[in-house]
Amino acid sequence: MEAVLLCSKVVPRGTPLEGNRKFSFRHLNKHVICNSLPAASRNTLSLRSFDAIKGPSSLRYPPYPLRKGSSFLPRCSISTSTVSDSDNPFLSKFRQLLNKVSQLKVKPFDAVKLTLLLSIFALAAKKIVTLAFNPFFWMYFSWTWLFWPWFIALGLAGYGIYCFRKHWLAQANAFEQLGVVTSLFTWLTLVPPAYFNGYLEGWPFVFFLAYHYFFFFNVSVRKRLYGDHYARNHDPKWDVETPLWSKVLFGVSVVVGHWLAAFEGPELHRLPGGWANVGIWGLIVVTMLMHYDSTLYLARYSEKVVVPTDVVQFGPYRWVRHPIYASTMLLFAAYCTALRAPLSMLFLVGVCLVYYSKKAKMEEELMVESFGERYLDYADKVRHKFIPFVY
Repeated sequence: MEAVLLCSKVVPRGTPLEGNRKFSFRHLNKHVICNSLPAASRNTLSLRSFDAIKGPSSLRYPPYPLRKGSSFLPRCSISTSTVSDSDNPFLSKFRQLLNKVSQLKVKPFDAVKLTLLLSIFALAAKKIVTLAFNPFFWMYFSWTWLFWPWFIALGLAGYGIYCFRKHWLAQANAFEQLGVVTSLFTWLTLVPPAYFNGYLEGWPFVFFLAYHYFFFFNVSVRKRLYGDHYARNHDPKWDVETPLWSKVLFGVSVVVGHWLAAFEGPELHRLPGGWANVGIWGLIVVTMLMHYDSTLYLARYSEKVVVPTDVVQFGPYRWVRHPIYASTMLLFAAYCTALRAPLSMLFLVGVCLVYYSKKAKMEEELMVESFGERYLDYADKVRHKFIPFVY
């Protein structure tokens, strides 16, 4: 307390030091160390150096009074009690964080991939925020009108290639398989019209969602029968596969056909609306119902969705022998019809007929080998493969 009295400029109340001045005590719980000036100036200041005291009971007055107007003040330093590292909450939290990171056993390559992915997300978020605060974007925005953000298309393409690699190695989960499909359908239905028009409007959005719904029927059937989305082990002879070059050529031709449709058709805002599009909506509904019924009837008469146990002669199979392939061609035809691209429709249908004819021939050979006369009788009864009364 002595140190408080000597180092403070406030005169304690009730303590008669100089001229009967009164001043108040101030409560201070910290230790105070007060060092006097050098020995050469002690005579002028009349102060002695002393150590800090521990309690207020040992109050002592200085032997020499302070002079008024003295410009020299003693040097005071306040020291807090030292805290060990184990009691420091910040250091303890930091150690806990380091322990959690070490338990994760993150490899350097994984850390680089995670950093790259976070950088891409940060860049995409920055672009989206910049676009959202752009007044010209909101001036021309509507629910079916959107200026095409190329960075999203390129990002989806890169992510789709990454997911396809994992799918090729049989390591992709359900979300990554969805990433492959979404990336593919983006570059089929959205990117071509966006490239040739500079914006998106109307039908491309409709078919982007329709393609997802159409090609996930097989997955939904597995979910309905088995409770999950994964294929079961089965006899590999029923996995009818065409040569790799044939599949690659077919895939490239389908992509080229969709780009040709976007190039051939008029600008999106010039497409007629209203009742002129009722037939296209009807074509989409027929396509969906045909594909759904075909998949469901085939699954009911198949083991593990792939291996047939009988010759299916119900539903769409009463009209054509391969209604699933036929519904795929019908979906492509509906897309080209919506964009008013008849030449591209003929190109896509012709590509599908060539590829699916070769694949259907291989499947029918397996059906004859497994069911014999029953399938031959069905083939004589239903003579058309894909198009009723035509082919």
